[in-house]
Amino acid sequence: MTLGIQIVYDCADPQKLSEFYAAVLGYRLQDPPDGFATWGAFLESIGVPKAEWNDGSAVVDPEGKGPRIYFQRMDTAKPGKNRLHLDVNASGGRKVGEPERRRRIDAEVGRILALGLGAEKLSISDDANWYFVTMLDPESNEFDVH
Repeated sequence: MTLGIQIVYDCADPQKLSEFYAAVLGYRLQDPPDGFATWGAFLESIGVPKAEWNDGSAVVDPEGKGPRIYFQRMDTAKPGKNRLHLDVNASGGRKVGEPERRRRIDAEVGRILALGLGAEKLSISDDANWYFVTMLDPESNEFDVH
C-alpha cells in the first residue's frame, strides 16, 4: 500500500505563498468545502475568528497528479537554509540537448520573475554535468529550476 503525501511550508503569510506557488507550478488554490462559495464563508460558519483566516492556505494540482501543498502560519523566523526544497522541472531532462535545456530553464526563470510576485534569482549552478538556477520565493525559501 502506498500513502499519499502533502508538502507543508511554515511561513509568515500563507495566502501570499499559496498564490505564488499556484502561479509558479500551474496549481490552483484549493476550493472551499462543498456548500461554501468562499473559504471565508466556511471559516465563519465554524466560528474561526477573522484574524485567523490567513493561518493556512493550500494549492492543488488541477490534474490531481502532484501533491497538495499546504502553507501554515508560523511566528518563528526562517532559521537558515532550507533542508527541503522544491525542484521546478522545466528543462525536459537529459533526453533534451544541453542548449535547449538551458534555454527552457532560463525561459522559466524569466517567466517566474515576470510574475512580479516576489521571486528572486539566488544563484546559477553551471557545471559540466547539470545546469540549474536556485531562486527564492517571497519568504526567502529556496527552490531550483531545472
